[in-house]
Amino acid sequence: MSDEKFFYCTKHHAVEGPDGCGPIDRLGPYATREEAEHALEKVKERNEEWDNDPDWNDEGPGSGPRSAGG
Repeated sequence: MSDEKFFYCTKHHAVEGPDGCGPIDRLGPYATREEAEHALEKVKERNEEWDNDPDWNDEGPGSGPRSAGG
């Protein structure tokens, strides 16, 4: 089994190895090239899950308008 890691570069829309673009431009690491190729699909799935999660609340502490004193 290889220890090689794969990343999906959001700047180039391509799978890269560890020597690719910097962390700000990539998703991962992924264990296989195929997983990295489907990174954006996974992001979409997770976003939809979080958007529909009843335990996730965007109205928690600090999310409302700031008071005049703080």
